[in-house]
Amino acid sequence: MQLIRGLKNWPDAIDTAITIGNFDGAHLGHQAMFDEVVRTAQERQLTSTVISFEPLPHEYFVTQSAPSRLQGLRDRYKSIKASGMDRLLLLDFDHDFAAQTADDFIEKVLIDILHTRHMVIGDDFRFGHRRRGTFELLEAASHSHGFTLQQSPTCISGNQRISSTRIRQHLHNGELDEAATLLGRPYRISGRVIHGDKVGRQLGFPTANVALGTHRPVLRGVFAAWAHDEDTGRRHAAVANLGERPTVGGRKLLLEVHLLDADEQLYGHHLAIDFLDKLRHEQRFASLDELKAQIARDADAARELMSHR
Repeated sequence: MQLIRGLKNWPDAIDTAITIGNFDGAHLGHQAMFDEVVRTAQERQLTSTVISFEPLPHEYFVTQSAPSRLQGLRDRYKSIKASGMDRLLLLDFDHDFAAQTADDFIEKVLIDILHTRHMVIGDDFRFGHRRRGTFELLEAASHSHGFTLQQSPTCISGNQRISSTRIRQHLHNGELDEAATLLGRPYRISGRVIHGDKVGRQLGFPTANVALGTHRPVLRGVFAAWAHDEDTGRRHAAVANLGERPTVGGRKLLLEVHLLDADEQLYGHHLAIDFLDKLRHEQRFASLDELKAQIARDADAARELMSHR
């Protein structure tokens, strides 16, 4: 899948089938929209395209009080790529973009640049300045500009709408199976392994420190997990700690991963962590010896759980 950053870098005048949204988490509802775009693009020989944003619109408008993302940009890209899309157009959501009217977005973006011939939107889609762009406005534009428009039906699970907000709440509650049901896969965080302060190795449990960048996931605690080494293709059963390490005076959010049955040099590798079972909340221990004993219990519990996966 081709990643295109900004409209100025759109490479050609090819006709497209598109969908547009935040797509945080790329959950089953999003995947249904991607499937429709890809299917129509193949039938009509169009270029299937996802339009998304960086930052996400709610992050631009409310900044510090914005809800945590489900995915960093790299994971969002990979999830969309897995759908079979041809292109991801990443738009900079800034002051100028936020001020653009719905009519201008249709004319200048959808028609003049993207040559839209088919469009799939979600049931709650709004666009343009003050969110004045509606399905009815797009429907009228589709007739005047000759593109087809499809509103994706609401995806339901457990008698409730599938949404990023609902998944975020499940993760906050440590309900990983419920989150995985809505995602269609285990919840995953990936990143490059970086050097840490080697506390885990001093305790006899070496860890890989996975860089989070600006991503601040809502998930916290100690988990049984699969660690996928994307450089070698190997998968390892693991214990993952996502927190601040209060026992050793930590203040920075870290993702630390201990491989249960291997001790490999992973610096510089990309690890993708699938969170499967929550073992416990993060807590402060009175001593490093108590912490070490608890880590050993965590490893035993994770090894038992992972033996049935």
